[in-house]
Amino acid sequence: MTSEQIPKIHYFDTLDSTNLKLKELTKNETLPELSVVMARKQTKGRGQLGNSWESEAGKNLTFSILIKPLFIQIHQQFCITQLVTLALMDILKPLYNNVSIKWPNDIYADNKKMGGILIENNIKGNNINESFIGIGLNLNQTIFKSNAPNPISLCQLTKQNYQPVEIMKKFIQAFVSRYLTRIKTNNNDELKKDYLKHLYRKEGWYTYADKTGKFTACFHNIKQDGHLILKTKENELKTYAFKEVSYII
Repeated sequence: MTSEQIPKIHYFDTLDSTNLKLKELTKNETLPELSVVMARKQTKGRGQLGNSWESEAGKNLTFSILIKPLFIQIHQQFCITQLVTLALMDILKPLYNNVSIKWPNDIYADNKKMGGILIENNIKGNNINESFIGIGLNLNQTIFKSNAPNPISLCQLTKQNYQPVEIMKKFIQAFVSRYLTRIKTNNNDELKKDYLKHLYRKEGWYTYADKTGKFTACFHNIKQDGHLILKTKENELKTYAFKEVSYII
């Protein structure tokens, strides 16, 4: 992607939510695909299913990006999650090698959470008309005050500070590259292969918990719709949607 192709970036000092602002701008005007909203401070950052996201003003990366993937059907929407998480892997791996994707869309460094993603889709018929992709990435924050169990920042790991705008631009380049070579060419098999390569706890036996209690299992597969399949030591296959199973860390 050349500099002329970098999408318009709408900068704000403070927003309640970059996803909400991007939706508002889209309603009020026709925004081109890959338009970005970025905030220095986000007061009501959200994760999936209403989880909160703590981010110290000016320290981290909080932004949203718009895509218009009308060629993606509803049952294929997990490929957007794969695309976003892999673009983050592309830019983070050179900075700290031991990063991974905790199913479905958290960014982990070692056993701690560095980033999260909120994807909200606008449906048209059986297809996705617009996708609002919100990303929070801990870059330079060193003190976390919320009750989040295991946050960590890139700075804490590497002892270096990072420029949020520069990291965001690198993400956009990686994102656009994967969007064009995987999604728009319908190359979902390669996308899944790449995603599994970076999956947190892909190998080995670990403790999980669902509505029946704790159990030991290993990773088995991920279905096209994003459901996680775990295999117990009794060779039972258990299939979960998001929030139906917890990782015991």
